[in-house]
Amino acid sequence: MQHSFLVRCFLMFCILFSLITCKKEKKNTLDKSNQVNQIAITYAKGFTIENFDNGVTIIEVNNPWPNADSSFRYALIPKNKQAHITLNKDDYNAIIAVPINKIVVTSTTHIPVLEALGVEKNLIGFPDTKYVSSERTRKRIDKGQIKDLGKNNALNSELTIELQPDLIIGFGINGHNNAYDLLERANIPVVYNGDWTEETPLGKAEWIKFFAPFFEKELQADETFKQIEQSYLETKKLAQTAIETPTVMSGAMYKDVWYLPGGNSWAANFLADANANYLWKETSDTGSLSLSWEAVLERSKNADFWVGTSQFTSYDEMNAASKHYSQFTAFQSKNVFSFSNSKGATGGLLYYELAPQRPDLVLKDLIHILHPRLLPEHDLVFFKPLL
Repeated sequence: MQHSFLVRCFLMFCILFSLITCKKEKKNTLDKSNQVNQIAITYAKGFTIENFDNGVTIIEVNNPWPNADSSFRYALIPKNKQAHITLNKDDYNAIIAVPINKIVVTSTTHIPVLEALGVEKNLIGFPDTKYVSSERTRKRIDKGQIKDLGKNNALNSELTIELQPDLIIGFGINGHNNAYDLLERANIPVVYNGDWTEETPLGKAEWIKFFAPFFEKELQADETFKQIEQSYLETKKLAQTAIETPTVMSGAMYKDVWYLPGGNSWAANFLADANANYLWKETSDTGSLSLSWEAVLERSKNADFWVGTSQFTSYDEMNAASKHYSQFTAFQSKNVFSFSNSKGATGGLLYYELAPQRPDLVLKDLIHILHPRLLPEHDLVFFKPLL
């Protein structure tokens, strides 16, 4: 009897061990046996996306800020597959269960992307909400559905932790942010977004594909971007039919230094695609140039148009700031255009928020200004005549 009982116990142990072993073997990890699909990123240079056959998505951000010396890897695991997938935490900067429900973003450029994906209601916090221009998101701010979290470089960590977001989309000029470090220690994942480092209009807009996997909205992101891309390329093609190529100057002075876009910058690429002769197009800078007003006057005194005047919104305001501005032909002929006259209800500049997501509208603005016969019915969205 005792022998039979021991045999039965042994057999039960073997069966139980076998079941446990089999269950462990069903756990998935990422290795060479997993098939991977590289998502097509056509214009953006700052991130890549890989989809694995077990449902895991890997996003790598390789240029979160200029001259970054390291990249960031994020693993996204569908919630319905979490129980069957294990990943080595040391291989990733964050592992996130998707789709997420509550998100905090830190740049106004992120707002139009959330709206385009139809997930703006997932936004629960934002630093400096006064800078948000979108009417849809402002309504949610006014109702208290989106909390003001202070400033991006000094995010209110205590309030953010109280909100318990599933994810924070971070923005940084370097890798040092004490608030982000504290939030990560509180088990709130922070993912860096580098859309602002892109140099081409369509490169910035393509970052909608970066946001999409967190909400499992990849197909919607692809469709939205294709529409923007098509609109932009058709508008660019239209610009090439213009008979004349007007000369364009840009920028303004801060104290005694004139700042204007470098020849390979985002702003300069817009002017090139609008079939304009930007007078500093030959420079290789991707950011801004710092020049004396004399150097700018020498080259662009007789420029046909002046596009982009920093914070200035009127001729009187510019005259009061410096008499040098009135020496330019574009100023004298009232051919100066600024994006500073397009503001949200609380003073945020629409250009900084929406232009990266809708470069086709920026290009249409520029063509309406520089080649008025090509798009005579277009209503200006960002760039408007100085008052």
